[in-house]
Amino acid sequence: MFTEIRGLNEECGVFGIWGHTESAQLSYYGLHALQHRGQEGAGIVVTDGNSLRPIKGEGLVNDIFNEEKLRAATGHAAIAHVRYPTAGGSGIENVQPLLFRSSTGSLAIAHNGNLVNANHLKQNLERSGSIFNSTSDPEVVIHLIKKSSHSPFRAKVKNALSLLKGAFALMILTKDMMIVARDRNGLRPLSLGKLGDAWVVASETCAFDLIGAEYVRDVEPGELLYITNNGIEVDRITDEVAAPRAMCAMEYVYFARPDSNIDTVNVHMARKRMGRELAREVAGIEADVVTGVPDSSLSSAIGFAEESGIPYELGLIKNRYVGRTFIQPTQELRERGVKMKLSPVVQVVKDKRVIMVDDSIVRGTTSKRIVRMLKEAGAAEVHVMITSPPMTNPCFYGIDTSTSEQLIASSHSVEEIRVAIEADSLTFLTPEGMVRATARPFNDPNGGLCLACFTGEYPTEIFSDTVLPHEKEC
Repeated sequence: MFTEIRGLNEECGVFGIWGHTESAQLSYYGLHALQHRGQEGAGIVVTDGNSLRPIKGEGLVNDIFNEEKLRAATGHAAIAHVRYPTAGGSGIENVQPLLFRSSTGSLAIAHNGNLVNANHLKQNLERSGSIFNSTSDPEVVIHLIKKSSHSPFRAKVKNALSLLKGAFALMILTKDMMIVARDRNGLRPLSLGKLGDAWVVASETCAFDLIGAEYVRDVEPGELLYITNNGIEVDRITDEVAAPRAMCAMEYVYFARPDSNIDTVNVHMARKRMGRELAREVAGIEADVVTGVPDSSLSSAIGFAEESGIPYELGLIKNRYVGRTFIQPTQELRERGVKMKLSPVVQVVKDKRVIMVDDSIVRGTTSKRIVRMLKEAGAAEVHVMITSPPMTNPCFYGIDTSTSEQLIASSHSVEEIRVAIEADSLTFLTPEGMVRATARPFNDPNGGLCLACFTGEYPTEIFSDTVLPHEKEC
């Protein structure tokens, strides 16, 4: 049902804590805050200083963990992960954190992102004798660490991470250390916080808010942190000249929670500004009411209404109790599924010229169904406003977007898309407007954003054998 409604699968989310006796329980709450980043599976690995203990399962966080499991997982440190749905990566064995046991010491790894050179690295490792159980990137990282000729262990980790290209925000846990790293472009978000004397790391700052932790700073692109009982040591993955910042723009548009700050910029306020920018770009449009598609577009719809002077109304209601398992094989039943997920407020839209604000159009099928739903509810006109540019290129860095052939904007003009979704008008936010709206504190033309899915200009090399995220197991 989820993929039928959205067309975009969410990324993974990571959480880690060091130096707290209730590390497992706090990780559980942290994963709750990050649940929007993945609903397929979740896991926690805890250390008590002697051994690593995993707890993981398939499904939602609340379905996997219970008081008994968490109470039994004693330890002062933990890393945790929520996983997003992929095309072929189901199964408990693919739920992170992945735990590897060996005679030289066990370690666990949790990862968000996608390595563009993973296949290349894997082939080299296989030629030297490595055997892989999955297509997941974390397994490649662990093999690189174990096969590194460097010494001591920290040098092995640094050497392994220096070979990675693409997007990653990852944590490695051993019995006496938590290692945190972020890719050189900063494609995936990662923040550092404190809870008393404990250190906390999370994909989004909303996890800090839930457990009462204080935000300290973002983990910088290319940064490598070693967290032990002695505190934090800061290093760099490589001594090379820093790569240009390229935070995924879709974090602000869609993925992150509105109450999170990404690179110090609040997501809700950024989305409001996107709505304002869009209203300025379509100045003079006549309509009676503005509504947003729940949930990620509500902030933008409010911003559009404030800037345009057209009243904002809750024209679409999301049913939060329809599970992801509501997937039906026929077109007729899929249509019913959409109506189960979203419902129009007839009294708001009937006989009204409606501006429908949404975050993106991937295949166009969802937009078409929502436009039809509003018109069946009596809307006189439906004008679709999208708070991102046309998505014309696949993402190689961790967002499960389709191939170019499946992205409607890659082969259709705006007018052709408008006709396809049966809207009375269709407007996309310009790349320049989106960059202005994020208001990121970085002085470069893209505001330190990755715009590759809109422009085709990727911030890293893309290899001929680079595997798209949806073809992996996360």
